[in-house]
Amino acid sequence: MNMIWRNSISCLRLGKVPHRYQSGYHPVAPLGSRILTDPAKVFEHNMWDHMQWSKEEAAAARKKVKENSAVRVLLKEQVKYEREASKYWDTFYKIHKNKFFKDRNWLLREFPEILPVDQKPEEKARESSWDLVNTSATNCFSRMHCPTMPEEKNHYEKSSGSSEGQSKTESDFSNLDGLFPGSNATFRILEVGCGAGNSVFPILNTLQNSPESFLYCCDFASGAGELIKSHSSYRAAQCFAFVHDVCDDGLPYPFPDGILDVILLVFVLSSIHPDRMQGVVNRLSKLLKPGGMLLFRDYGRYDKTQLRFKKECCLSENFYVRGDGTRAYFFTKGEVHSMFCKASLDEKQNLVDRRLQVNRKKQVKMHRVWVQGKFQKPLHQTQNSSNMVSTLLSQD
Repeated sequence: MNMIWRNSISCLRLGKVPHRYQSGYHPVAPLGSRILTDPAKVFEHNMWDHMQWSKEEAAAARKKVKENSAVRVLLKEQVKYEREASKYWDTFYKIHKNKFFKDRNWLLREFPEILPVDQKPEEKARESSWDLVNTSATNCFSRMHCPTMPEEKNHYEKSSGSSEGQSKTESDFSNLDGLFPGSNATFRILEVGCGAGNSVFPILNTLQNSPESFLYCCDFASGAGELIKSHSSYRAAQCFAFVHDVCDDGLPYPFPDGILDVILLVFVLSSIHPDRMQGVVNRLSKLLKPGGMLLFRDYGRYDKTQLRFKKECCLSENFYVRGDGTRAYFFTKGEVHSMFCKASLDEKQNLVDRRLQVNRKKQVKMHRVWVQGKFQKPLHQTQNSSNMVSTLLSQD
């Protein structure tokens, strides 16, 4: 009885975590209901939602990938791209600064979990596009803008400084007897691969009236952190930007394990070598508190970006290098499921989002494919153990 009572109290302390992350919940999609019903009208809009591929289109995509993967990049060149990954991203930011990607104002529609329980988005809920499509036949979600080039990356190395602007290393923060940036916050978010802040500032603007919330953001390109800290909307009292390499498992974060409510991993994992992805996800899982959520979105298999790669750009299966030295991997829904479940996270959402993007001037049609998922750290170990057993049985 005492054990049951203690477990009940533990759940109460965690607030409304179980309710917030219902596995059957889909976000409101005010921009996700543009359905193409008449093929003759395909060039009337720039983007169509919830698209299904014909057998011919799917076959053509597989053929294109087979062709552009036939010749691999030389091994010594692959080693260079891995070793100098941060240099290529630093160069990217020096060239493009903060003008390449658009602010991700769609984030709160797709990921309302970013906000604390008691804070609601200002926009009123509108009818979900999920009512307009057969969800058993298509996996997709609300409309968003995604660039045709890389969206973020894996990042980090050394800390950028304290909230007072004094330069400190990450190891300095780990020795402050419980004090660290954001230690007084009650709701903590980490964005991995923050880039120039296209997610950071929409989130910060939304959290202005939530002083108990704190946002960490990191990137392994030092130029990205500099762009964020020089931005007029950067608030050191509520945000801490630092440099960090997520692939370095021995490199400490400027905060303890098990304290994060949300981790945002959007167009980042695809830039990491496939052999290192699982280790990155495992480490991030340790940063979450029980009931915390990891929010994921990245390139899906046969996205137009993958089909556009030329021969001799393929590093390994479904992994490519761009002309600027940055890299991109293209996921399947099954790969995403396996990776996060192996990191002891429970799958709450795992969807394939298929769009049709058109160039009306050139009369060109392009298929976009993204994978989006929500993965929760179990409230109790026994809950996670049963899920692991189910996963193993389903693989037999």
